[in-house]
Amino acid sequence: MFKPILLFILLYPQLILAAAPTVKVFQYTSADGLVTFTDQKPTRKRYKTLLFRCFACEINSAVDWHNTPLFEQKYQTEIIQASKKHLVSPALIRAVIHAESAFKPNVISKAGAIGLMQLMPQTAKQLGVNKPQQVAENINGGTLYLSLMLKRFKGNISLATAAYNAGPTSVEKYNGMPPFAETKAYVERVKILHRRYRL
Repeated sequence: MFKPILLFILLYPQLILAAAPTVKVFQYTSADGLVTFTDQKPTRKRYKTLLFRCFACEINSAVDWHNTPLFEQKYQTEIIQASKKHLVSPALIRAVIHAESAFKPNVISKAGAIGLMQLMPQTAKQLGVNKPQQVAENINGGTLYLSLMLKRFKGNISLATAAYNAGPTSVEKYNGMPPFAETKAYVERVKILHRRYRL
């Protein structure tokens, strides 16, 4: 039986997202085939995180981006490989992963974006990513996409990360930074994280 708060989340997810975007509901399937929803992180390896939003997209975030703990060693091999392959600095890759998922590999957003770099299924497919939930493929695909945005916007990291968040057509439509509060907040936080990961 669902706890009252979980029932409310399942019935009115849009209200939860508006009021508290960091609320997470975990979904997993038990050995007997029963699908379970909980607000406690499961101990099992296979589960989905529902109602997740981009970590750095909450406009009124209470996170101190100048001092929040960094993830300097996580997925070191995969990040270095993607960096060398697509010529994107490891610090920028880490900043985007931190902003997108806070280095949580199993998250799936309400819109369906998957994993560390929050790849949409269609985008993942276009990038040749067959298993976006797999860490190395997700990082490689997200880094490839980031490299394409950097090329498209002539190395301008602010515009490339704005495109990563809001889409390249939005950046082109406004001939620069889109006037979206979420995108502006995201770009500023990626900038802070990028600087910190470079130190």
